Amino acid sequence: MPDWTSSQPVLTTKQFYKIQTLVYEKCGIDLKNGKEELVKARLGKELRKRNLSSFDGYIQEVENDRTGESLIQLINALSTNFTHFFREPKHFEILRKQVAPLWNRQKRADLWCAAAATGEEPYSILLSLLEELGSSASIRLLASDISTQALATAQSGIYQEERMSEIPLAMRSKYFLRGVKNGEVLYRVKPEVRQLLELRRINLIEPISHSRQFQTIFCRNVMIYFDKPTQEKVVRQLSEWLEPGGYLFVGHAESLNGVRHSLQYVAPAVYRKPASATAQPEGRVR
Repeated sequence: MPDWTSSQPVLTTKQFYKIQTLVYEKCGIDLKNGKEELVKARLGKELRKRNLSSFDGYIQEVENDRTGESLIQLINALSTNFTHFFREPKHFEILRKQVAPLWNRQKRADLWCAAAATGEEPYSILLSLLEELGSSASIRLLASDISTQALATAQSGIYQEERMSEIPLAMRSKYFLRGVKNGEVLYRVKPEVRQLLELRRINLIEPISHSRQFQTIFCRNVMIYFDKPTQEKVVRQLSEWLEPGGYLFVGHAESLNGVRHSLQYVAPAVYRKPASATAQPEGRVR
Protein backbone atom coordinates (compact mmCIF):
# COMPACT_ATOMS: atom_id res chain seq x y z
CA MET A 1 0.00 0.00 0.00
CA PRO A 2 1.39 3.46 -0.87
CA ASP A 3 2.63 5.60 2.00
CA TRP A 4 0.45 8.72 1.70
CA THR A 5 1.84 10.29 4.86
CA SER A 6 5.32 10.86 3.47
CA SER A 7 4.62 12.45 0.08
CA GLN A 8 1.99 13.12 -2.53
CA PRO A 9 2.24 11.73 -6.08
CA VAL A 10 3.81 14.11 -8.58
CA LEU A 11 1.70 15.15 -11.59
CA THR A 12 4.10 15.51 -14.49
CA THR A 13 3.48 17.64 -17.57
CA LYS A 14 3.08 14.49 -19.64
CA GLN A 15 0.52 13.05 -17.22
CA PHE A 16 -1.43 16.30 -17.14
CA TYR A 17 -1.49 16.35 -20.95
CA LYS A 18 -2.86 12.78 -20.99
CA ILE A 19 -5.65 13.74 -18.57
CA GLN A 20 -6.27 16.96 -20.51
CA THR A 21 -6.64 14.99 -23.76
CA LEU A 22 -8.79 12.28 -22.20
CA VAL A 23 -11.22 14.76 -20.66
CA TYR A 24 -11.48 16.79 -23.87
CA GLU A 25 -12.07 13.77 -26.09
CA LYS A 26 -14.63 12.15 -23.79
CA CYS A 27 -16.68 15.09 -22.53
CA GLY A 28 -15.49 18.20 -24.35
CA ILE A 29 -14.07 19.95 -21.28
CA ASP A 30 -11.23 22.24 -22.30
CA LEU A 31 -8.92 21.83 -19.30
CA LYS A 32 -6.62 24.82 -19.61
CA ASN A 33 -2.93 24.87 -18.81
CA GLY A 34 -2.46 26.21 -15.31
CA LYS A 35 -5.01 23.80 -13.81
CA GLU A 36 -2.36 21.28 -12.81
CA GLU A 37 -2.68 21.86 -9.06
CA LEU A 38 -6.48 21.60 -9.21
CA VAL A 39 -6.23 18.33 -11.14
CA LYS A 40 -3.59 16.99 -8.77
CA ALA A 41 -5.70 17.80 -5.70
CA ARG A 42 -8.97 16.42 -7.02
CA LEU A 43 -7.63 13.31 -8.69
CA GLY A 44 -5.25 12.66 -5.81
CA LYS A 45 -8.33 11.60 -3.84
CA GLU A 46 -9.14 9.08 -6.56
CA LEU A 47 -5.62 7.66 -6.32
CA ARG A 48 -6.05 7.21 -2.57
CA LYS A 49 -9.34 5.39 -3.05
CA ARG A 50 -7.62 2.95 -5.38
CA ASN A 51 -4.37 2.68 -3.38
CA LEU A 52 -2.40 3.84 -6.40
CA SER A 53 0.96 5.55 -6.06
CA SER A 54 1.17 7.31 -9.44
CA PHE A 55 -0.99 9.15 -11.93
CA ASP A 56 0.29 6.84 -14.67
CA GLY A 57 -1.34 3.92 -12.88
CA TYR A 58 -4.56 5.88 -12.48
CA ILE A 59 -4.70 6.96 -16.14
CA GLN A 60 -4.08 3.39 -17.25
CA GLU A 61 -6.87 2.14 -14.98
CA VAL A 62 -9.33 4.68 -16.43
CA GLU A 63 -8.36 3.86 -20.02
CA ASN A 64 -8.63 0.09 -19.45
CA ASP A 65 -12.01 0.19 -17.68
CA ARG A 66 -14.45 -0.93 -20.38
CA THR A 67 -17.46 -0.26 -18.14
CA GLY A 68 -16.77 3.49 -18.28
CA GLU A 69 -17.31 3.83 -14.53
CA SER A 70 -13.75 4.98 -13.84
CA LEU A 71 -14.10 7.69 -16.48
CA ILE A 72 -17.39 8.85 -14.91
CA GLN A 73 -15.68 9.04 -11.51
CA LEU A 74 -12.84 11.07 -13.04
CA ILE A 75 -15.36 13.51 -14.54
CA ASN A 76 -17.24 13.64 -11.23
CA ALA A 77 -14.00 14.57 -9.48
CA LEU A 78 -13.16 17.37 -11.94
CA SER A 79 -16.67 18.79 -12.34
CA THR A 80 -17.24 21.91 -10.28
CA ASN A 81 -21.07 21.65 -10.07
CA PHE A 82 -21.29 25.09 -8.47
CA THR A 83 -24.85 26.37 -8.53
CA HIS A 84 -27.60 27.78 -6.36
CA PHE A 85 -31.35 28.33 -6.51
CA PHE A 86 -32.52 31.04 -8.93
CA ARG A 87 -29.00 31.74 -10.16
CA GLU A 88 -29.06 34.54 -12.77
CA PRO A 89 -32.62 35.49 -11.68
CA LYS A 90 -33.47 37.53 -14.79
CA HIS A 91 -33.83 34.29 -16.72
CA PHE A 92 -36.50 33.01 -14.36
CA GLU A 93 -38.35 36.28 -14.70
CA ILE A 94 -38.29 35.89 -18.50
CA LEU A 95 -39.43 32.27 -18.14
CA ARG A 96 -42.38 33.28 -15.97
CA LYS A 97 -43.46 36.51 -17.61
CA GLN A 98 -42.52 36.07 -21.27
CA VAL A 99 -42.28 32.36 -22.05
CA ALA A 100 -44.72 30.53 -19.76
CA PRO A 101 -47.73 32.72 -20.68
CA LEU A 102 -47.45 31.34 -24.22
CA TRP A 103 -48.33 27.94 -22.76
CA ASN A 104 -51.32 29.04 -20.70
CA ARG A 105 -53.89 27.79 -23.21
CA GLN A 106 -52.21 24.42 -23.56
CA LYS A 107 -51.52 24.11 -19.83
CA ARG A 108 -48.48 22.09 -20.96
CA ALA A 109 -44.81 22.72 -20.34
CA ASP A 110 -42.08 20.40 -21.61
CA LEU A 111 -38.51 21.49 -20.88
CA TRP A 112 -34.96 20.17 -20.69
CA CYS A 113 -32.36 21.38 -18.22
CA ALA A 114 -29.23 20.09 -19.95
CA ALA A 115 -26.68 20.93 -17.23
CA ALA A 116 -28.65 20.20 -14.08
CA ALA A 117 -25.70 19.78 -11.68
CA THR A 118 -27.02 19.08 -8.16
CA GLY A 119 -30.59 20.06 -8.97
CA GLU A 120 -30.94 23.68 -7.85
CA GLU A 121 -31.51 24.91 -11.40
CA PRO A 122 -34.17 22.39 -12.51
CA TYR A 123 -36.04 22.83 -9.24
CA SER A 124 -35.90 26.60 -9.72
CA ILE A 125 -37.45 26.09 -13.16
CA LEU A 126 -40.19 23.90 -11.71
CA LEU A 127 -41.02 26.35 -8.92
CA SER A 128 -41.21 29.18 -11.44
CA LEU A 129 -43.60 27.23 -13.65
CA LEU A 130 -45.77 26.05 -10.78
CA GLU A 131 -46.11 29.63 -9.58
CA GLU A 132 -47.04 30.85 -13.05
CA LEU A 133 -49.10 27.97 -14.49
CA GLY A 134 -50.45 26.40 -11.31
CA SER A 135 -50.35 22.82 -10.10
CA SER A 136 -53.03 21.74 -12.61
CA ALA A 137 -50.65 22.28 -15.55
CA SER A 138 -48.95 19.34 -17.19
CA ILE A 139 -45.26 20.01 -16.53
CA ARG A 140 -42.41 17.73 -17.59
CA LEU A 141 -38.77 18.58 -17.02
CA LEU A 142 -35.88 16.42 -18.14
CA ALA A 143 -32.82 17.19 -16.01
CA SER A 144 -29.50 15.84 -17.27
CA ASP A 145 -25.86 16.09 -16.33
CA ILE A 146 -22.64 14.24 -17.04
CA SER A 147 -21.97 13.74 -13.31
CA THR A 148 -23.74 10.82 -11.66
CA GLN A 149 -22.90 12.19 -8.21
CA ALA A 150 -24.58 15.50 -9.03
CA LEU A 151 -27.67 13.71 -10.35
CA ALA A 152 -27.90 11.64 -7.17
CA THR A 153 -28.12 14.87 -5.15
CA ALA A 154 -30.77 16.21 -7.52
CA GLN A 155 -32.77 13.02 -7.15
CA SER A 156 -32.71 13.23 -3.35
CA GLY A 157 -33.82 16.89 -3.46
CA ILE A 158 -32.22 17.56 -0.06
CA TYR A 159 -30.41 20.85 0.56
CA GLN A 160 -28.75 22.59 3.48
CA GLU A 161 -30.41 25.68 4.90
CA GLU A 162 -27.68 28.03 3.66
CA ARG A 163 -28.45 26.96 0.07
CA MET A 164 -32.03 28.18 0.44
CA SER A 165 -31.25 31.87 0.85
CA GLU A 166 -32.60 32.87 -2.60
CA ILE A 167 -35.96 31.16 -2.05
CA PRO A 168 -38.69 33.32 -0.45
CA LEU A 169 -40.04 31.97 2.84
CA ALA A 170 -43.55 31.53 1.41
CA MET A 171 -42.15 29.43 -1.44
CA ARG A 172 -40.09 27.34 0.96
CA SER A 173 -43.12 26.36 3.01
CA LYS A 174 -45.13 25.68 -0.14
CA TYR A 175 -42.67 23.44 -1.96
CA PHE A 176 -40.22 22.11 0.68
CA LEU A 177 -40.28 19.96 3.80
CA ARG A 178 -38.11 21.19 6.66
CA GLY A 179 -36.25 18.79 8.95
CA VAL A 180 -33.32 18.50 11.30
CA LYS A 181 -30.65 15.81 11.10
CA ASN A 182 -27.74 15.66 13.55
CA GLY A 183 -28.49 19.23 14.56
CA GLU A 184 -28.41 20.49 10.95
CA VAL A 185 -31.46 22.10 9.32
CA LEU A 186 -32.25 20.52 5.95
CA TYR A 187 -34.92 21.14 3.32
CA ARG A 188 -36.30 18.53 0.97
CA VAL A 189 -38.29 19.23 -2.17
CA LYS A 190 -41.80 17.89 -1.74
CA PRO A 191 -42.61 14.60 -3.54
CA GLU A 192 -45.22 16.20 -5.81
CA VAL A 193 -42.50 18.51 -7.17
CA ARG A 194 -39.78 15.86 -7.37
CA GLN A 195 -42.06 13.61 -9.43
CA LEU A 196 -42.12 16.23 -12.19
CA LEU A 197 -38.39 15.74 -12.69
CA GLU A 198 -36.99 13.08 -15.00
CA LEU A 199 -33.27 12.52 -14.39
CA ARG A 200 -30.88 11.19 -17.01
CA ARG A 201 -27.11 11.12 -17.48
CA ILE A 202 -26.24 12.82 -20.79
CA ASN A 203 -22.88 13.78 -22.25
CA LEU A 204 -23.58 16.86 -24.36
CA ILE A 205 -20.78 16.22 -26.85
CA GLU A 206 -22.08 12.76 -27.72
CA PRO A 207 -25.01 12.10 -30.10
CA ILE A 208 -28.20 12.64 -28.09
CA SER A 209 -31.48 10.85 -28.64
CA HIS A 210 -34.81 12.01 -27.22
CA SER A 211 -38.36 10.86 -27.81
CA ARG A 212 -39.56 14.44 -28.21
CA GLN A 213 -38.58 18.03 -28.82
CA PHE A 214 -38.75 20.60 -26.02
CA GLN A 215 -40.46 23.97 -25.72
CA THR A 216 -37.51 25.37 -23.78
CA ILE A 217 -33.96 24.23 -23.02
CA PHE A 218 -31.74 25.57 -20.26
CA CYS A 219 -28.04 24.89 -20.84
CA ARG A 220 -26.30 27.36 -18.57
CA ASN A 221 -22.77 27.68 -17.23
CA VAL A 222 -21.41 24.52 -18.79
CA MET A 223 -20.29 25.73 -22.24
CA ILE A 224 -17.70 27.99 -20.57
CA TYR A 225 -15.69 24.77 -20.20
CA PHE A 226 -15.82 24.07 -23.96
CA ASP A 227 -13.77 25.55 -26.78
CA LYS A 228 -15.55 27.28 -29.69
CA PRO A 229 -15.84 24.22 -31.99
CA THR A 230 -17.36 22.18 -29.15
CA GLN A 231 -19.71 25.04 -28.22
CA GLU A 232 -20.88 25.18 -31.82
CA LYS A 233 -21.47 21.43 -31.90
CA VAL A 234 -23.43 21.52 -28.63
CA VAL A 235 -25.58 24.50 -29.67
CA ARG A 236 -26.38 22.84 -32.98
CA GLN A 237 -27.48 19.67 -31.21
CA LEU A 238 -29.54 21.56 -28.63
CA SER A 239 -31.24 23.50 -31.43
CA GLU A 240 -32.30 20.26 -33.08
CA TRP A 241 -34.19 19.28 -29.94
CA LEU A 242 -36.01 22.61 -29.64
CA GLU A 243 -39.54 22.89 -30.96
CA PRO A 244 -40.00 25.61 -33.59
CA GLY A 245 -40.46 28.82 -31.61
CA GLY A 246 -38.74 27.26 -28.59
CA TYR A 247 -36.31 29.07 -26.30
CA LEU A 248 -32.69 28.34 -25.39
CA PHE A 249 -31.22 29.84 -22.22
CA VAL A 250 -27.42 29.87 -21.82
CA GLY A 251 -25.31 31.36 -19.03
CA HIS A 252 -24.62 35.09 -18.98
CA ALA A 253 -20.89 34.32 -19.13
CA GLU A 254 -21.28 32.25 -22.31
CA SER A 255 -23.11 34.27 -24.96
CA LEU A 256 -23.15 32.81 -28.46
CA ASN A 257 -20.85 35.50 -29.86
CA GLY A 258 -18.58 33.89 -32.41
CA VAL A 259 -20.63 30.68 -32.47
CA ARG A 260 -22.51 29.95 -35.70
CA HIS A 261 -26.17 29.18 -35.08
CA SER A 262 -29.63 29.73 -36.55
CA LEU A 263 -31.28 31.06 -33.39
CA GLN A 264 -32.77 34.50 -32.93
CA TYR A 265 -31.52 36.76 -30.14
CA VAL A 266 -34.23 37.56 -27.54
CA ALA A 267 -32.40 38.94 -24.49
CA PRO A 268 -28.93 38.57 -22.94
CA ALA A 269 -28.16 34.81 -23.00
CA VAL A 270 -31.68 33.99 -24.30
CA TYR A 271 -32.31 32.80 -27.87
CA ARG A 272 -35.30 31.49 -29.80
CA LYS A 273 -35.61 28.96 -32.59
CA PRO A 274 -37.46 30.46 -35.57
CA ALA A 275 -41.09 29.35 -35.76
CA SER A 276 -40.56 28.11 -39.32
CA ALA A 277 -37.57 26.93 -41.32
CA THR A 278 -38.00 29.80 -43.78
CA ALA A 279 -37.57 32.32 -40.94
CA GLN A 280 -34.13 31.08 -39.98
CA PRO A 281 -31.16 33.46 -40.36
CA GLU A 282 -28.63 32.33 -42.90
CA GLY A 283 -25.64 31.13 -40.90
CA ARG A 284 -25.43 34.36 -38.98
CA VAL A 285 -22.71 34.59 -36.34
CA ARG A 286 -23.70 36.51 -33.22
